[in-house]
Amino acid sequence: MNPAPRDQADAGQPVLEARNIVKRYGHVTAIDGADFDLRAGEVLAVVGDNGAGKSSLIKALSGAIVPDSGQLLMEGVPVHFRSPLDARRNGIEPVYQDLAVAPALDIASNLYLGREIRRTSLWGRLFRRLDQPRMRAQSAQHMSDLKIGIRSMTQPVETLSGGQRQAVAVARAAAFGTRVVILDEPTAALGVRESGMVLDMIREIRDRGIPVVLISHNMPHVFEIADRIHIHRLGRRLTVVRPQGRAMSEVVALMTGAISPEQTAEHTGAE
Repeated sequence: MNPAPRDQADAGQPVLEARNIVKRYGHVTAIDGADFDLRAGEVLAVVGDNGAGKSSLIKALSGAIVPDSGQLLMEGVPVHFRSPLDARRNGIEPVYQDLAVAPALDIASNLYLGREIRRTSLWGRLFRRLDQPRMRAQSAQHMSDLKIGIRSMTQPVETLSGGQRQAVAVARAAAFGTRVVILDEPTAALGVRESGMVLDMIREIRDRGIPVVLISHNMPHVFEIADRIHIHRLGRRLTVVRPQGRAMSEVVALMTGAISPEQTAEHTGAE
């Protein structure tokens, strides 16, 4: 069932915007004057055919690549991301397909990877000792908030199922992504049950007020969870549609160029 329209996703300044973003690699144009807007309290699906440039767009939004021209804005204020660290400082947390988890480390260590909490005692500061009990307690709370049923935060990630590993990566993004969470193909290679768990986590993040960017080729999942669908083609935004009242075949036809937005029953532009 498609989610009901969310009033909060329609009002106010977009949380994250891109205006006329361009990125070239020699003679290859990966992003060709792309626009983007993410509204508060929504799940925005980004879909496109292979080679459409959606991954490059997402990397620009998360600081992984620096555009040659164009502008990024956070709540209307221009920002310049020179690295993923810059984006994270602005509350943007991505989860890429490779998850970037450390299999040999436990769950708590993965959630706080690069953000370790150190003991505040003199002995702890002197020897830079980690506050493992605090990280495990807070990790358990983060997992509980997302209704992830993993009890032991000392369990090595390499012992988890694919869906549970995805859950750890998503929980880390939700814990530190104070303004935007970006998920790149989060249900790829997962079974039905584990995919459902990931979709439930996305709903939990959205319901906490954090907008989610979902990059996916799985159209049933997109139609199940997205509030709006950003269709990317030939390096730029073609149009934005709402899943309500749309056929999947129509969105696929737009993605592949079989039809243009003007040929659809209702041309909505950027909604």
